[in-house]
Amino acid sequence: MKLLFVLSLLAIPGTASAACEAVQAGDLAVSGVWSRASIGTSRPGVVYVTIRNDGVEDDTLTGIATPAAAMPMLHESVMEDGIATMPHVMAIPVPAGATVALEPGGLHAMLMDLTAPLKEGGTFPVTLTFERAGPVTVEAEILSLASQGPDCG
Repeated sequence: MKLLFVLSLLAIPGTASAACEAVQAGDLAVSGVWSRASIGTSRPGVVYVTIRNDGVEDDTLTGIATPAAAMPMLHESVMEDGIATMPHVMAIPVPAGATVALEPGGLHAMLMDLTAPLKEGGTFPVTLTFERAGPVTVEAEILSLASQGPDCG
């Protein structure tokens, strides 16, 4: 009987996360905005997001702001000579007709000096500033500490 119950739960299709909803800003569609729960405020948080540019002109992500952190910054993960680093980047190009993903192991936003712990199930606003599209405010969904992203399937 327990096996049937478990199998029936596995058969229920998952619901798409609120993080999967796209926010349109001109030619840009911003979706998949999420973060991981934090352990207190002593370690930095992260923000991941997908940006699709349906326009014919390139755009550039030039900054990030959020009340969740005193010093949010754009970073990339780099592996050189077997050593991983996460240098700060001043801007992230969003070419026309392309999709750019800020995701684990790649480009991402670091949230230095968190103002409060990021608790699983919560949300916080994030404003992304683009060279052409201007500021776009979206809501980041806080997933579990071990999450690899929302289920947008």
